[in-house]
Amino acid sequence: MIRVENVTKTYQSGNVEYQALKGLSFEIEKGEYVAIMGPSGSGKSTLMHILGALDIPTTGKYFLDNKDVSTMTQDELSRIRRSKIGYVFQSFNLLPRSTVLRNVMLPLVYNNLPRADRRKRAEKALQAAGLVDEELYQHLSNQLSGGQMQRVAIARALVNDPLLVLADEPTGNLDTKTGEFVLDTFQKLNDDGHTIILITHELDVAQHAKRILILRDGDIQKEETTHQRHVASHRTQKAV
Repeated sequence: MIRVENVTKTYQSGNVEYQALKGLSFEIEKGEYVAIMGPSGSGKSTLMHILGALDIPTTGKYFLDNKDVSTMTQDELSRIRRSKIGYVFQSFNLLPRSTVLRNVMLPLVYNNLPRADRRKRAEKALQAAGLVDEELYQHLSNQLSGGQMQRVAIARALVNDPLLVLADEPTGNLDTKTGEFVLDTFQKLNDDGHTIILITHELDVAQHAKRILILRDGDIQKEETTHQRHVASHRTQKAV
């Protein structure tokens, strides 16, 4: 579903150039759950912007659903973002004085659906994100806990039935226990067939994915499955 071919990204400030990505190539199949991990300055945020159609590469190709995103205009990128990608951010990005239901219905405004259909799809997305208490749907988003707000954000990402769910540090503002609940939600979504890319700098978060791409200095330093990591860890423990 995703193919990245020799992607570079260069930023320029005056006469100074900085290469944030240095010729990345990889593929992600439909239904995969992949974590992209790396320290600050590794290029993971830049890569996220390209995968999310928020930016285009300086050179190289990025294909999403067999369409070359790297050559699209801003209007075309906007259509791709609305129709094929659901975003979950660290800061939730909810409208604080709107209800849970209205926050989730918001992306459907562009679909010209009747309000009853929009409501039905929003409720279905909320349930898929683990919010089954319908009384919460009429609460303002700023009346919720951090974990509930992130689940609402996940529901909003799902409401357009996107090809890809892109989560940027989704547990960054949550305590450990609440973060685990949110990560369990992503696991259930992946079990149901959703393709998920998780951006993180934390190994314990990345290990919830089934495959990890580790970035350093704008390049893929290592790629491994979580099964490979668990086997290596087990061998290390036995050797000790």
